Amino acid sequence: MLFNSISFAIFLPVVFMLYWFATKRNLKLQNILLLVSSYFFYASWDWRFLFLLIFSTSLDYYTGIKIYDAINKKNKIFWLWMSISINLGFLGVFKYYNFFAASFADGLNLLGLKANLGSIQVILPVGISFYTFHGLSYVLDLYKNRIKPERNFVNYSVFVSFFPLLVAGPIERATHLLPQIIKKREFDYSKAVDGLRQILWGLFKKIVIADNCAEYANTIFNNSGNYSGSTLVLGVLFFAFQIYCDFSGYSDIALGTARLFGIDLLRNFAFPYFSRDIAEFWRRWHISLSSWFRDYLYIPLGGSKGGIWMKIRNTFIIFLVSGFWHGANWTFIIWGLLNAIYIMPSIIFNTNRNHLDIVARGKYLPTIRDLFSIVLTFGLTLFAWIFFRARNVKQAFNYISGIFSSSLFTLPHFPANDRIVSVVFLTGVFLIIEWLGREQQYAIANIGIKWYKPARWAMYYSIILAIYSFAGSEQQFIYFQF
Repeated sequence: MLFNSISFAIFLPVVFMLYWFATKRNLKLQNILLLVSSYFFYASWDWRFLFLLIFSTSLDYYTGIKIYDAINKKNKIFWLWMSISINLGFLGVFKYYNFFAASFADGLNLLGLKANLGSIQVILPVGISFYTFHGLSYVLDLYKNRIKPERNFVNYSVFVSFFPLLVAGPIERATHLLPQIIKKREFDYSKAVDGLRQILWGLFKKIVIADNCAEYANTIFNNSGNYSGSTLVLGVLFFAFQIYCDFSGYSDIALGTARLFGIDLLRNFAFPYFSRDIAEFWRRWHISLSSWFRDYLYIPLGGSKGGIWMKIRNTFIIFLVSGFWHGANWTFIIWGLLNAIYIMPSIIFNTNRNHLDIVARGKYLPTIRDLFSIVLTFGLTLFAWIFFRARNVKQAFNYISGIFSSSLFTLPHFPANDRIVSVVFLTGVFLIIEWLGREQQYAIANIGIKWYKPARWAMYYSIILAIYSFAGSEQQFIYFQF
């Protein structure tokens, strides 16, 4: 079930009404309803993989209790590695088996050895990377004695499979979400209204910006050999706004939906395209994944406590794993490697925490220096996005060679479409709104709050009209494939 579908528009109000009225605000009944609703939400995509979700949940629930109750460290380690190995084993089979088999066969062929390892034809279970990481963070926190196990299976299952975050995050922590699940929740009108406002902005980003930019990005990337260098740059720009508005739009809808049920999820985006260096970009892009790798991989590897070479090694490991997490393709690994190279100056010269605050706080315009830094950081990000979007490494390099040709200095060719002018205009309006709202949790969090009611509702209706006008067929969110 997609957030931008008619079925979800029916599903959400029904669950909301049952949650606050039919359960009579009984916590046990509310959590049972959330679990049943979440399983229905997931099963509507493919009911067969619901059993995998339930198995993964049961595994971590059981091993978590065993880790906590273990009488010695040896037993703790045994149950921890049982959970990790089985979880990563499922992830490896469904997501990475074909990649490893093909790469191994290619390596043998280069050595002159004939190899033809079979591939498996299986659909990647939607959200498997996300709910696997939910469970792993739980058992790792138990092993580190950061939390106590949740012995109520329904409560723990809601933590893993809460439908707003189930298929594309944010990647939650038990330390943050579980206390909210086991605590009685009261309806908060202002929180619900704020949630609806964030849902509206998320739908605008997804339907109006991302889906329309995707149409042009796909046209240019899929026929890159037919376009000039300037047009190829245009294609990367379209993809940059597509992936940002698609994924951050999903996160906005997820956070807003959770707030309707009295639950606060982790923030996942903080206006990353206004970053002044790559270190700041990664503090603002897919925040829940970046912080997950920091806490459960980077710090256990030694973090920044060792010498400069340890910092460099750990940084490369983090970004290569991050690239591999996104998909079983060498393009994602190169994308991760590029970002590791980008961030190296900050690591070596210890400037990676220079920009902890939002740019130009309290001002309408950035300084010339900040503007230059933003443009440079965005340019580096665009270059890396080419590998992220390309089907394979060959296409990525062909695309890059097409950009750096004499045709780079010609006028770009806009794909023939009667919406192109409107899309470019609305993307510009979107950027202005994001800039004006960059100090808030999401762009329109405070915009219009103090306006007269007619003016405020005129803004909301304008957003709704844009969504209605630009809505086409239901487009799947990009991160469903991860």
